[in-house]
Amino acid sequence: MTATEKPAGSVRPLSSALSTLRVLEEVAARQPIGVSELARVTAMPKSSVQRCLVTLQQAGWLRIVDPDRTRWGVTMKALTIGLRGTGEQDLRDLARPVVKRLAAETDETVHFSLRDGDDIVVIAREDSTHAVRVFIEVGSRVPLRASSTGLAILAGLAAEEVDEVLRHPVDSFPEPVPTARELRAEIARTAERGYALNGSSWFRPHVTSLGAAVRNAAGRPFAGLTLAIPEMRFAPSDEEHLARLTVAAAEEISELISSA
Repeated sequence: MTATEKPAGSVRPLSSALSTLRVLEEVAARQPIGVSELARVTAMPKSSVQRCLVTLQQAGWLRIVDPDRTRWGVTMKALTIGLRGTGEQDLRDLARPVVKRLAAETDETVHFSLRDGDDIVVIAREDSTHAVRVFIEVGSRVPLRASSTGLAILAGLAAEEVDEVLRHPVDSFPEPVPTARELRAEIARTAERGYALNGSSWFRPHVTSLGAAVRNAAGRPFAGLTLAIPEMRFAPSDEEHLARLTVAAAEEISELISSA
């Protein structure tokens, strides 16, 4: 065999790998998305698209985000690896100094969370020094619709994406969750003022939190910061100041991600 000859069977595996990567890219860009639409945008047969999706699901890169309509989205594995900088610095390390500074400036607890489907997952936390403070474990999963970070993310999504999230019921969540009608009104208010304000009647009793979205280089919200304050210590007169600090911190993280 000459140097220019290819071993038998080498073309098909390479073509298959490229097709699988193409499907991953299209899901990441268009999620949530179904097989028919993927077949159309990739110009691939549905059977081939389905095989790629199953392979990526088994590898932990994709998940079904809408079981009723079998629509697909990326997992945190895909998001985390995709956001690694050239220096192998992951997103948590990138955001940590900003999270620490916001906690120091306010002396309240700060959570940094990533969107994963219809939920957010807390990936970093900096605690208040007060004896009475808000606590949530790193790794906790919270529905988008039940947190200020989630509201901030939803406020930055297209209407059809918000509709898709609100179509799905919230199961096995211990705290009260607002109705779709209440959420739509709050999402509109959040979009207007530029940050979310989650009162103590939502998610966790006796806690007030402010949330701001973190965006990727394309301007899409995919994560967020939450400033969580015990209700007894929250003064409405401080809202504007605390919101300004939280939004500025979220914008700084967004800029760091864009330049990484």
